[in-house]
Amino acid sequence: MASAATAPPPPASLKRIVAASLIGTTIEWYDFFLYGSAAALVFNKLFFPESDPLVGTLLSFLTYAVGFAARPLGALVFGHYGDRLGRKKLLVLSLLLMGGATFAIGLLPTYTTVGAAAPVLLTTLRLVQGFALGGEWGGAVLLVSEHGDAKRRGFWASWPQTGAPAGQLLATGVLSLLTATVSDDAFGSWGWRIPFLLSGVLVMVGLWIRLSVDESPVFKQALEQAEARRTTQDTEPEKLPLVSVLRHHWRDVLVAMGARMAENISYYVITAFILVYATTSAGVSKQTALNAVLIASAVHFAVIPAWGALSDRIGRRPVYLLGAAGVGLWMFPFFSLIDTGGFGNLVLAITVGLILHGAMYAPQAAFFSEMFATRMRYSGASIGAQFASVAAGAPAPLIATALLSDYGSSTPIALYVIAAAVLTLIAVGAAKETRHRDLAEVEPPSDDLPAAVPAADARTV
Repeated sequence: MASAATAPPPPASLKRIVAASLIGTTIEWYDFFLYGSAAALVFNKLFFPESDPLVGTLLSFLTYAVGFAARPLGALVFGHYGDRLGRKKLLVLSLLLMGGATFAIGLLPTYTTVGAAAPVLLTTLRLVQGFALGGEWGGAVLLVSEHGDAKRRGFWASWPQTGAPAGQLLATGVLSLLTATVSDDAFGSWGWRIPFLLSGVLVMVGLWIRLSVDESPVFKQALEQAEARRTTQDTEPEKLPLVSVLRHHWRDVLVAMGARMAENISYYVITAFILVYATTSAGVSKQTALNAVLIASAVHFAVIPAWGALSDRIGRRPVYLLGAAGVGLWMFPFFSLIDTGGFGNLVLAITVGLILHGAMYAPQAAFFSEMFATRMRYSGASIGAQFASVAAGAPAPLIATALLSDYGSSTPIALYVIAAAVLTLIAVGAAKETRHRDLAEVEPPSDDLPAAVPAADARTV
């Protein structure tokens, strides 16, 4: 039976918490994906105009990858302070950093105006974006996971995950609308700036909603117990969350990293690289490719909560394994459908790919949250998720573009995603099922507790 501290909040309160996490993740992913779409469509010409078109695209995707490189640092910093100070404070900071960097990109001078300084400024702002997003994900999913109960945690925690397709939907929709209503010359001159500048308005809305929610009750309970020990007993200082995670939960971190390989790589191949592949190899127009991603992202948004609910019924692992296997098996049909150049086939290819991706992405929030004790959960979940992004999502568009350039075929790209799927199947297959765990009852190792406190007395440290 749940304690008073961990009992589920009233439905209206939980929905407000979910809304606060969802609006924040949607805005942050909008900012992040907007950059990815712009990198595929216009940044090669605006910031790397002296390069060969495909080389310019590679350089543009390189700045895209830089954002991923900053995500582990964001995970470390935000994870540390999120485990010490609380989830809510850090989520407000991440939103301000991401929104400010995105707005500034909309004001950047291009290469023709300031020369080499333009890509340098672009890369710097991309680093800020990555740093902020590295801290956003863990806090957003934990805020929801720690407010709910175990029976429906997979469903409720999957809602912040819908921020990714919602952000993709919003970013692609704005770009699609602009490309449909303004000429290519106008879009390249000033139209591309509008979606970035809109981020300023979105951040104000997200900030207002995010400030209205309460801190996680599970975290507050753990913090109160830690404070009580410090004031009533002669105990050693608590270990740093990062130290505790790497010392005692390194296997869980490796599982989380392995679980993200297929999920992360497949997503950026399906949504970012496909804009390059469809327009250069399949002869599809930019507008057609954007519209296909737009439709598929809407379906992706709808299926994620359904996959999350299924993980509450049959477990996190079965749903995750289904998604990893499905993505691997879909890759060859995926590229075959796109090669036809037909809009219907393009929509089908991307939609099925994202539905299968959702089977991995939906249970991920609850799955990773349930691996770690409360006072190291932000650090553990963030490190596992974001360190994997450096090896997975960051180079995925680069590797896919390079393979296309070298081989002129989609076969090596399909094999690349299949290899990632195999790694994920191994990692998740080796993990323990977690769906019945009460987050307030997940215990740290006994030697991680302050010396004067018996391990049995500190269940939520």
